[in-house]
Amino acid sequence: MALHFERSEYDARRDRLLIEMAAKKLDAILLFAQESMYWLTGYDTFGYCFFQCLVVKLDGSMTLLTRSADLRQARHTSILDNILVWTDRDNVNPAIDLRNLLNDLGLLGARIGVEYDTHGLTAYNGRRVDEQLQTFGQIADASGIVGRLRLFKSPAEIRKAERAAALSDEALDAALPLIVQGGDEGAILAAMQGAVLAGGGDYPANEFIVGSGPDALLVRYKSGRRKLSKNDQLTLEWSGVFHRYHAPMMRTVLTGKASKRHQELFDAARDALVMVEKTMVPGKTFGDVFDAHARVMEAHELTRHRLNACGYSVGARFSPSWMDMPMFYQGNPEPIAPDMTLFAHMIIMDSETETAMTLGRTYLTTESAPKPLSRHDLDLIVQ
Repeated sequence: MALHFERSEYDARRDRLLIEMAAKKLDAILLFAQESMYWLTGYDTFGYCFFQCLVVKLDGSMTLLTRSADLRQARHTSILDNILVWTDRDNVNPAIDLRNLLNDLGLLGARIGVEYDTHGLTAYNGRRVDEQLQTFGQIADASGIVGRLRLFKSPAEIRKAERAAALSDEALDAALPLIVQGGDEGAILAAMQGAVLAGGGDYPANEFIVGSGPDALLVRYKSGRRKLSKNDQLTLEWSGVFHRYHAPMMRTVLTGKASKRHQELFDAARDALVMVEKTMVPGKTFGDVFDAHARVMEAHELTRHRLNACGYSVGARFSPSWMDMPMFYQGNPEPIAPDMTLFAHMIIMDSETETAMTLGRTYLTTESAPKPLSRHDLDLIVQ
């Protein structure tokens, strides 16, 4: 088997889940998020774009229902012994196969949790699951149970995040020599992703963001490339990835010289990130972290140019996004606690002057101040 953790690590994760299930009086839980399956068993695939489900019973037994294309994938990458295949055919409804499996597992009339809030269960398939289970047992929304367990990283997971962060640093190192007048966005992007892959890393759960000129104000990937001008701005958001664990970074790099507005926005971004670091400690909440960022932006008269969130948890994630919950936004009551890996990004987009500035990196929370996982400093980069 191609496992990235010791078997004892998976056993400990299963036991944590069983405790939560017992507390919520669940006889079984149906997991549809690929992150949940990976965390719990090691199962590694992009087959979640089709219907599949991991059934976990309160006695600790686990059964995967998937397609034939993922049968060997599950055998090779996971600790699973019980793997069933539903058959591709015209007008097939795999939710019926799931109901039959649950019946065979003795769960008729049981209280069953369903992990609804995931890209691994489309609305179409979710409706079919509900149709099959509405008279089968007592169905409860179990979204977020495994996600919250994944929020707290074990020592082995922290080592994965640290390696991912090193790959993020190496990606920036590879990009910087290419960020000059005439530099090609495509070459920069290729160098960054190449550094991650050459370092033993993986593809990210979403595309790297690369945009210069007016496109530097975009915070999503878009197709199309351009070459940098003499005095240009290039926004990059990327992540090293190691065994699916992410450690994102974000920077706006300038060519030529920094304008007065760029310097103003950078000073605000750095001040805000420093305040976020001071707030990212036990005793504070995710909402407190956002508020710290927002107060600095307000002091710099930049409220209308900031976003309504300034970061989120990161870990082992699958497409379409490396963003995990919880997020730094107003009023989020989730407490900051040790052993979280959190990405904080200060994003300022002044559309009136078409000036962009970003600054972000991943942290490991501790009993006191958070530990930056990047070795790069927070200085403004002008090439």
